[in-house]
Amino acid sequence: MTNKSKTINYDSPLYLQVRDFIERKIKSKEFLPGMAIPSTNEFARLLGINRLTVNAAFEGLVDEGILKRVQGKGSFVVGKKIAHNLEKLQGFNQTVNGHSIELSIKVLKKYKRVAGKYYAHKFGIKEDDLLYYIERLYYIDNSPSSVVETLVLDKIVPKIEGIDLSVFSLSEVYGFYGINLKKGIQTLELVNLDHKEAKLLDLSDNDDALMIDSSIFDENNNLIEISINYTKSELSEFTVHFKE
Repeated sequence: MTNKSKTINYDSPLYLQVRDFIERKIKSKEFLPGMAIPSTNEFARLLGINRLTVNAAFEGLVDEGILKRVQGKGSFVVGKKIAHNLEKLQGFNQTVNGHSIELSIKVLKKYKRVAGKYYAHKFGIKEDDLLYYIERLYYIDNSPSSVVETLVLDKIVPKIEGIDLSVFSLSEVYGFYGINLKKGIQTLELVNLDHKEAKLLDLSDNDDALMIDSSIFDENNNLIEISINYTKSELSEFTVHFKE
């Protein structure tokens, strides 16, 4: 990051200079969409100014939709958003939004892995190409409701490992990077849970759950994401719209 002597000009309001400084870092892609930026304390220490001045700059950027603040986690860069047709593509976050419930997400695992023969064929890539694996546990009103395992093409989102996926949904992340989702294909099946999923959902082995197998495609009809969602059966409700 830039030395304070090259950043601060005391002839103009400091909070505006801090805002400009952060925006330049975003435009230069030093701070990427979906990633946390240094705290107000860190910026104050770096720039040698009062934390309240830095906080005023942050608040302005939040009001403009450039930053998103999450209590207990920090401030995150928000990228350009793309509107998606939720009648066709509806993730877990959108499904529960608007209801009087408290939703939270815990990221259990995230790492890169080679595609291998099976997923190379599914994604249309080479066997040694990389996929990003994510496992998340969703809570409704502090009770575990769903466990979701997802594979994403590593090459489509730069530094996805640095994005907090308990703050941003994958749909939001795709929008940040200009990936326009076109369609999703879902297969629904009632299954008996394995020990691992049952334990995460506070259920007994072989209890029933709804398994949703999803494939998401971009506007060029390229497969970019495969996920498997195990949801407690008592929390599952679907509405199907028929059109002539």
